[in-house]
Amino acid sequence: MAWYILYLLNLLWAVAGTSTQTQGSCYLTIGQLALTVMALTSSCRDPGNKVSILHRQMENWAPSSPNAQSSTFYGPSLAVLALCQKNPETTLPIAVRFAKILLANSSPFNTDTGAMVILALTCMYNKIPVGSEEGYRSLFGQVLEDVVENISMKIKDNGIIGDIYSTGLAMQALSVTPKHPPKKWNCKKTMDTILKEIELGKFHNPMSIAQILPSLKGKTYLDVPHVSCIPGHEGQPTLPSQTNPAPTSASNITIIYTINNQLRGVELHFNETINVSVKAGSVLLVVLEEAQRRSSMFKFETTMTSWGLVVSSINNIAENVHHRTYWQFLSGKTPLNEGVADYIPFNHEHITANFTQY
Repeated sequence: MAWYILYLLNLLWAVAGTSTQTQGSCYLTIGQLALTVMALTSSCRDPGNKVSILHRQMENWAPSSPNAQSSTFYGPSLAVLALCQKNPETTLPIAVRFAKILLANSSPFNTDTGAMVILALTCMYNKIPVGSEEGYRSLFGQVLEDVVENISMKIKDNGIIGDIYSTGLAMQALSVTPKHPPKKWNCKKTMDTILKEIELGKFHNPMSIAQILPSLKGKTYLDVPHVSCIPGHEGQPTLPSQTNPAPTSASNITIIYTINNQLRGVELHFNETINVSVKAGSVLLVVLEEAQRRSSMFKFETTMTSWGLVVSSINNIAENVHHRTYWQFLSGKTPLNEGVADYIPFNHEHITANFTQY
């Protein structure tokens, strides 16, 4: 397992390094910049001026509205965590303001955002500078208690917290928080279920791997500053050789693909369905590409995120953060919990891309 962790850290650093070299730190979102700082630190690399840039961005950050969507706080939580690990004393004013904003927000947190809030404020709770007001600890403790309670309500009977892809972060959060969840959490049951899902091949997206690996090793993102950077041990890990099985021809399957937009205020309404034939085992992205090849109405565009490709536009109708609109993909009536580059549809499955407002 050790070689794989080293490989992943270097992979994350390579992605982070490429982004900052080609775009510059000022073009990264707060969350992307925070991930870059943490990836560089965990790979024994100097983040340079990225820490000061992140600090300035957080000093100027504010939510778009008093009751902003919970996902709004994911990136800033990452930023507080990254800054706390570098210098908790200078981060304290930022963390205090952030905690007060969280208390004033009435929107319930999703599991990912809640877990990241817990990790960030646990870091601050544990590293409040000597001589600081005791009220700061109470403030962080109050937010932690509220968010931990919210996450504990999402623990399922099989140990999964939220869904399988949010469980990695939630495991990290619940294992370090100073505030115990009101609903008892069976860590072993969660771990057993996750290991079964890994055997089924559910974790192949780099970000999902990065979030679940720390818990498998008994670590969390709070351990990033404690990575041992021994001189002479920064070389690229050697991956074990693998023998690839001989390729076999796959039969074709048919996917029923619908694009739908019925939102008020959007100029073009449509509900169109097409039957698409692709090789069995193809990811959903291949289905979209084949539909686009056959009909211009199914034209789509994607945006690269840390979780992979996200469909940002279909039939010239694009997502809009100001209008809180996005393209949601469903299997039947169930939202997909994997992206188009990861989800593998089955024969005769009905996939719908629905233009949705959150």
